[in-house]
Amino acid sequence: MSEAREAGAAPAGAVVVDDTLRRFAAAVFARAGMSAAHAETVADALVWANLRGIDSHGVTRIPRYLEMIDVGDLDPRPALVVRVETPASVLIEADRAAGPVAMTFAMGSAVRKAKAVGVGLALVRATTHTAALGYYTLTAAHDGMAAIALAGSVPMMAYHGARAAGVSTSPISIAVPGGARGPLVLDMATSIVSMGKLIRARQIGGAIPEGWALDDHGHPTTDARTAAIPLPVGGPKGSGLSLMIECLTSLMVANPILAEALSGTAEGHRHKQNGLALAIDVARFCDPASFRDQVDRLIATLKALPRAHDDVEILMPGERARRTLEQRSRNGIPLPRSVMDELGAVAARLGVAMFSASARA
Repeated sequence: MSEAREAGAAPAGAVVVDDTLRRFAAAVFARAGMSAAHAETVADALVWANLRGIDSHGVTRIPRYLEMIDVGDLDPRPALVVRVETPASVLIEADRAAGPVAMTFAMGSAVRKAKAVGVGLALVRATTHTAALGYYTLTAAHDGMAAIALAGSVPMMAYHGARAAGVSTSPISIAVPGGARGPLVLDMATSIVSMGKLIRARQIGGAIPEGWALDDHGHPTTDARTAAIPLPVGGPKGSGLSLMIECLTSLMVANPILAEALSGTAEGHRHKQNGLALAIDVARFCDPASFRDQVDRLIATLKALPRAHDDVEILMPGERARRTLEQRSRNGIPLPRSVMDELGAVAARLGVAMFSASARA
C-alpha cells in the first residue's frame, strides 16, 4: 500500500463531513457509557486522525474501543487521579481510561507545569489505546510549547533478530511551534508500518511492500491477509527505541507491559498502555517569534536541497497530513465500504442514528 494511498483517497465507499462523523462517534461513546465530555474528546481525536489521512487511527477504531469496554479493558467512567505531583511533573493513574481522555489530561497537565516552571512532565499509568500522538503534541505546539509524547503497549512488533512479537510498535511524536507554515509535527511508530496500517491493509486486501511484516509463523510475507507482526524501522534501532520507551513509560510507573505479556501472566493478557507527555515552554529559553522564524528558515533551506529525483518532493514531518487536512476539510472524509459496514453495525447495536454520507464512484 503506497503512502499516497494511505494519505489520500480511500477505496470506494462513502464521503463523510467531519462534523457529522464527529457527532456520530461522540454519540456512540456516550451510549457506551462515557460522559459527554469524554465521548467528545475520544471522537475528536479519532476524526482528527481521519482528517489528516491517518485512517488507521481514525473511526475504524470505534469497534475495537467498544470491544475493550465490553471485556472490561477500557473503563468508560474512569476515576483519573494524580498520584504524584511536583512543581514540574505529575503521575496520573488513568484507571483504564480511553487513551485520548488520559493523554489529553496528561498533555494539559504538562503544559500547565511548563508555563509555571519552564518544563512539564506527565506520566500516565494504565490507560488504553492512545490514538494518534500528534493530536496531543500539536495542541501543545499551538500553545507555544515544544512537546513530546510516547506510548508503551503490548508486544506486537518483532524485536530485531527474533521472529516473534517481543516489543510494541511504541509511537513517538514531537512537535514544535512554527511560523507561516504552522507547527512542525513528527508522529511515527517504531515499526516500519504501524499496526493500525497493517490492520487496515488486511481490510483492504492485496499486497504489502516487502520488509513490512512477518506472518504468524515468523516468516516474511507480502500478503496483507497473513501479515501479523510488523518489523522494526531500522532493525535494531527501531526495536531498541521501543524497548527504551517501555522503560520510560511502563517501568517508570511500576506497570510493566512487555515482560508481563511475554511471561504469560494473567495481567499480561489484558490490553493496557502507559504514556508520557512532555512540554517545554519555548518562551523560557528564547524569543518565541524568533524560534518560529528559524523553524520556517530551516524548512526552507531543507526544501532547497538538490532532490534525489526530479519527481521526488522534499517533504517535512506532518506536511502530507496537513495537505490531506486541507483536502478533506473541503471534500469530506472518505471511508471504505468495510468501515462503513462496521460502523453501521455499531449504530444498529447501540441504537444510534447512522450518519449520512455521499456515495463514491
